[in-house]
Amino acid sequence: MLGRDFSGTGRSPFDPGSAIARDEGMQTELHESAIETRPAMLEGYGGGDDVPLGGYALLAGTYATLFAAGLARLRKKLPRRYSLGDLFLLGIATHKLSRTLVKAKVTSPIRAPFVRYEGSAGVGELKESSRGHGLRRAIGDLLTCPWCAGPWIAAPLFFGFVSRPRTTRALAAVATAVTISDFLQHAQVAAKEA
Repeated sequence: MLGRDFSGTGRSPFDPGSAIARDEGMQTELHESAIETRPAMLEGYGGGDDVPLGGYALLAGTYATLFAAGLARLRKKLPRRYSLGDLFLLGIATHKLSRTLVKAKVTSPIRAPFVRYEGSAGVGELKESSRGHGLRRAIGDLLTCPWCAGPWIAAPLFFGFVSRPRTTRALAAVATAVTISDFLQHAQVAAKEA
């Protein structure tokens, strides 16, 4: 189908010499330059740094769309109130899972395409920085910031809590127990050093 002649000229529209192919090539060039060029109102925002605003916008839009879709799907199941215990459980689990995603050695294969290894950051954690440009850099920024990754972890935990509360509480309880264990490990090391 791609090579068929629909114009009556006897040439495929994807033949490099055809007018359609030339127009598509021109559109590609224009599209790429439009991506690289910021609107005048955004010029100077990065202060000389390469800030991937387009990538950030795509990630924020994706998050908002997924979150809105989750709310729409589960709106009849949404509780009217949340217990303080459940909020603490989900909050501590979000903290631990976010930190595990963006700092742990064992999750470095997830981050590797988007970040640059810089060294150890302490017990079981790595120091990394984002790399690349555009969306790749934006994802790298997301995967090196526990505060940025927090909403991406909290949302599925929340939707899990609404749709499968027992399973989500079990997962959150394990992450919370590990967080408590981590603090106790650090306290024990600090006590030995003192």
